[in-house]
Amino acid sequence: MTAVREAKASAPEPSPGSRPGPSTAQDRPRVVTGRAVRTRSGGVSLLVRGRTVAVTAALLVALVAVMGVTLTTGDFDLTIGEVLRALTGDGTGIADFVVNTLRMPRLVTALCVGAALAVSGAILQSITGNPLGSPDIIGFTNGSAVGALVVIVVLHGSMTQIALGALIGGLATALAVHLLMIGRGIQGFRLVVVGIGVSALLLAVNSYLITRATFQEALEAQAWLIGSLGNRLWTHAHAIGIAVAVLLPLALLLSRRLSMVEMGDTTAMALGVDVTRTRTVLLVISVALAAFATAVTGPIWFIALAAPQVARRITGSSGPALLPSALMGAVMLALSDLAVQRLFAPALLPVGTATGCVGGLYLIWLLVTESRKSRA
Repeated sequence: MTAVREAKASAPEPSPGSRPGPSTAQDRPRVVTGRAVRTRSGGVSLLVRGRTVAVTAALLVALVAVMGVTLTTGDFDLTIGEVLRALTGDGTGIADFVVNTLRMPRLVTALCVGAALAVSGAILQSITGNPLGSPDIIGFTNGSAVGALVVIVVLHGSMTQIALGALIGGLATALAVHLLMIGRGIQGFRLVVVGIGVSALLLAVNSYLITRATFQEALEAQAWLIGSLGNRLWTHAHAIGIAVAVLLPLALLLSRRLSMVEMGDTTAMALGVDVTRTRTVLLVISVALAAFATAVTGPIWFIALAAPQVARRITGSSGPALLPSALMGAVMLALSDLAVQRLFAPALLPVGTATGCVGGLYLIWLLVTESRKSRA
C-alpha cells in the first residue's frame, strides 16, 4: 500500500471553505501495476499484474489448441467444421458419435479433474508453505483410494458406489488428519509430516485390501488405482464439472485471505483475517476438490504437485495464483491424456501411468532443489 500513502502525501490539502469540485486528472487512479491506489474521492482501483494476465491468456490459448487437436484427431479424423457442427447438433451420425459420445466427455473430465487437482495442490502448498504440500503427498489421495477399494473388495459395489466411496474416503482422511492436529493448529510443516504418516498407513491398508480380494476384484482395483480417463461418460463429466463450478469460485473468493495467511499468522491477524477459520475452510475446499477428482478418475499423480509450482514460477506471483494454477492443471492433464492416446496407440495406456512417471522425475528434482536451498 505504499502507493496509497504516496498518493495521499502528494495530494494538496483543500483550502478552508472550499467546496469539492468535479473530478480532475489528479483524482483518477494512477496506473500502478499490481497495486491498489485510493483516490481523493475515496474510490479504490484494484489493478492486476500484466505478467499474470499474459500468462493466463497464453494458457487459455494452449487450452483451446489442445482441445482442438483432441477433438479432431484420432482413429477417425475430423475437421474443425465437422466438430463444431457435431457440437451444435448439425453433424453427421458418425461425427456426432465420435465427438459427443467418445471424445468430448473424456476431454471435459480431463479439464475439470486437472483444474481441481491443481487448485487443491495450490491451496495446500500455500497453507503449508511447502512445495510438497499436495493431496498426493499428504495422503488425501490414498484416503480416496481406500474408500474405493472398500467398495470394490468388501461391498462389491458399482462404479457409482466406487466413486462415492472414494469421496467419503478422502473426506474421512482429512477429518482424521484434523483430529490428529487438534490443539496444535493447522501449521504447515506439522500438517505435511502428519499427512505423510497417514498416507503411509493408508497405503498399507490398500495393499492389505488387494491381498484379500479375488482375482477379478484385484484386477478391477488395480485398474482403478492406476488412474485413467478411458471410458468416461457424461455422468463423470457432469459430476466433476458441478464440483469444480461450486468449489473453484469459493477458492478464488478466498484467495486474497490465503495470500495474507502466507505472510504469517501475526500479519494476517493484524490485517483482520481469522487465520484458523480461513485455513480450515480452505483445507475443506482443497480436500473436496481432490476427493471429487479422484472419485471420477482414480488417483492421478503429479498434477496437484507440479501444476501450482509451474504456474507460480511462470507468473512470478508471490501468492497462490489459483486461476493460473487451474488452467495449468487442465492443460497438463489434457495434454498428457492426448499424448498417451496418440503416441502409444493402439495400446490403451492409462494417463495415470504417464503422469506418475513424469511426476517421479519432478519430485526428485524438487527434493534436490529444496535440499540445495536449505544448505545455502
